[in-house]
Order: sequence, then C-alpha cells, then structure tokens
Amino acid sequence: MRSSNRNASGFTLIELVMVIVILGILAAIAIPKFIDLSTQANAAALQGVVGAVESASAINYAAADAGSPSATSTAGAACSTLLEGTPSILQQPLDSTKYTVTGTVSSTVGTNSPCTITQTASGNSTSAYVIAVDVP
Repeated sequence: MRSSNRNASGFTLIELVMVIVILGILAAIAIPKFIDLSTQANAAALQGVVGAVESASAINYAAADAGSPSATSTAGAACSTLLEGTPSILQQPLDSTKYTVTGTVSSTVGTNSPCTITQTASGNSTSAYVIAVDVP
C-alpha cells in the first residue's frame, strides 16, 4: 500500500467563500460613502466660489477706497453683472452654466448688499449662499 504524502497547497473552498463574504460586506459599507463624496465635493466647490467672491469684493472695495482707477463701481449694479459679466470684480467671471447669481447691489456707498450664489450643475442637490458685496 502506498501512502500519499503530498504537500497540499492552495486555499480550501471554505476559505475562498469567507473571503468573498468579507469583501461583500466591505463593499456594502464603502459604496454609499463614495457616492456621498460627490455631494460633499459640490458643496466644497460652492464654498470655494463664495470665498473667492468675498475676497474679490473686499479687494475691489479697498482699491476703490484707495482711489485706484482699476476698481469696478458696484453701486446699483446687478450681482450677476458683477460676477458673470464684463467688467467683473473677479479676474475670471463665474461660469453661468454652473452658478446662478441673483440680487442687486445697493446704491449707498459703504454698505454691504446681499448676493445669492446657487449651484445649478450639482445634480440633485443645489445649495445657495448669500454673500455681501461691498459698495465702494
């Protein structure tokens, strides 16, 4: 009689099934988190745009207060003109296909006026931010 003394190598069927089950559980937990990242990314992009507009407004106000001829007059202008049109207080005007700007800047010098920026190309979720544009 011969005895079989081979070294077994490889994985058993039970080990393979357990690995597949663990991978399935991890995928079920991870996929919803990755789907939610696009919503968070869109919200972060909108916050970045709002920060850029607030900075541009402050720089434009300071330039006008210093008597610089490069300052854009914002008194009585529509917010959409100031952010999407020419001349804009931004170096690069907002993309009107991605953002909608509403509001009108006050005619009173030295006041803040609310302008609302809404993200229009963010899928199901749109959020709006109200910013203050200084009137030089």
